[in-house]
Amino acid sequence: MSDNAEKPNVIIFGGLNTCSRALAALLVPPEGERLVSHLRIVDKFSVSPPTTYLGAEFPKVLAQPDVEYRQVNLTVPSAVASVFDPPAGKAPYSFVFDLTGEVNHDRGEVIAIKMTFTVARIIAMEAAKRNVKAYVRLQQPVYESSDKGSHDEKEDVKPIRPLDVWWHETLRMLASIEELNLVVVRCGFVYGPYVEFGLYALVTTVASVYGYMRKPMKTIWGPGKDAVHTIHVEDVAGSLWACAEWMKPLGRKEANSLAGERIPFHNDKSKVKEVEGTCLPDTEPVAPIFNVVDDSETTLAKGGSMITEYFGTTFEFYSSFETTVAKLKLEDLVEEINEHHVGTWTEMLQSSKPPIVHTPLNAYMDKYALTRHKLAYNNGKIKNVVGYQLKRPLFDHETLKEVVEKWKAEGSWPQLDDC
Repeated sequence: MSDNAEKPNVIIFGGLNTCSRALAALLVPPEGERLVSHLRIVDKFSVSPPTTYLGAEFPKVLAQPDVEYRQVNLTVPSAVASVFDPPAGKAPYSFVFDLTGEVNHDRGEVIAIKMTFTVARIIAMEAAKRNVKAYVRLQQPVYESSDKGSHDEKEDVKPIRPLDVWWHETLRMLASIEELNLVVVRCGFVYGPYVEFGLYALVTTVASVYGYMRKPMKTIWGPGKDAVHTIHVEDVAGSLWACAEWMKPLGRKEANSLAGERIPFHNDKSKVKEVEGTCLPDTEPVAPIFNVVDDSETTLAKGGSMITEYFGTTFEFYSSFETTVAKLKLEDLVEEINEHHVGTWTEMLQSSKPPIVHTPLNAYMDKYALTRHKLAYNNGKIKNVVGYQLKRPLFDHETLKEVVEKWKAEGSWPQLDDC
């Protein structure tokens, strides 16, 4: 038997617009050792022609042998079941990575339930039926942590917005499937090459606008001590793989005893009754949970200052009076604030040499981006229990430069003399 035949067969569900491209690049790098025998990537998007941003390197990943992409409607149980059937002559899939879930906060609660909760339940039920060795769920930064506390996996972090609540309810549902070899990875705010979604891609783009205008970038959330912990996308991918390998020899019961955490209820009792598969409000299902963030301990002030300094400007706070007024009128101010961001970003794209016609990046800050965020995670457990070592422990000018330069190289970021 060849070395490649001894490696697991893997499915990645969802996340083509978030982190699955980085995970796929780790598993089947265009150059370097493969970690899997066969990789199937499944999502709702098309890759040829692309209906979502893919980045410059992902097509090279798809071109690798024994790599397959399937465009599938993940809300259809029969379609999901067929995805679990391996190619002829291949062993059954042993690792499943669930990166599904709606990440756009402007979508309604009905969409959040359907595209986050229901999709994950369909996949998980089939994975349990197929007895996969590891089912690893990526939990996006949909929580707010307390101002005080340990910030480890035992802390009762709270989902605030409707989208967040259903991400959390999804975890409770998954944890209640006792025969599912589940591991949950809760990540901080993701950044890295070709990561165009989320808070930090947006802040980076907007900071470049203020650098171009030679004006300070300001926020109402002074003094900026709130944690907004970060994680490089390569470490999201690395931690997912490490957790799958950790789970493989254990099984769910032993994994729960080593790393299990109770998942409390944070929803409207009347709403969960209407959704098939939800847990009873008074239950607290248990699952292995690991936080993954870097060692930067990024705060609003620290992260904002680092990013704006890279673009030659400063990160400042409004006066207490301005802050009070802004908080009261935040929704009204959204459009006013974005007039400067969006118009100037368009000018930067047009002034680029050569001009940029298409880019996945935008400078529009919606209400979610402009509201307060507090997410502090301790990363000690994944280091000590799983043995995971961070590849990119610090979010700094060096890692930020890599992000911007790769966007420049693929033609997504303006080439300007002073930006």
